[in-house]
Amino acid sequence: MRNSYFIIVVFLCFVVGCSTTNSTITNKTPTTGTVSDTIRIENKELEYEVIIIDPGFSTWLASNSLPRNFHSQSYLENKNQLWIREWNSRVLQPNRYNPNLYEMTINYDFSTDYGYEVNYLIYNYMVYFQNTYKQKLFGYVPIR
Repeated sequence: MRNSYFIIVVFLCFVVGCSTTNSTITNKTPTTGTVSDTIRIENKELEYEVIIIDPGFSTWLASNSLPRNFHSQSYLENKNQLWIREWNSRVLQPNRYNPNLYEMTINYDFSTDYGYEVNYLIYNYMVYFQNTYKQKLFGYVPIR
């Protein structure tokens, strides 16, 4: 099925009101030695879970992303807000934008502090998505 080659991004965000960010990140590696296509981020204190499933993202992240702390958390949050707003707008317009690319909305609460790691992974996924699928969500997109 063609849908299996496209992304599924699931963001479940239920804000409890805690500003600490103890996230658990899992990148499942099969016993065959290949890198999994699933990255899972979980924070039980804030009660959210992020799952990114996309063929090639794990490899791209390891080889093309800028190092952690290259950008500030506020920079990452600002870019994520712009890109996620446009993403959600495109999900609601399936006749105009490919519904195989924009399958579901991203529930990202702009007033919640998700911490650096979550914003870093979302930012890099958005860069990966835009470059891989030749999409431009908003503004400047780094080419890597």
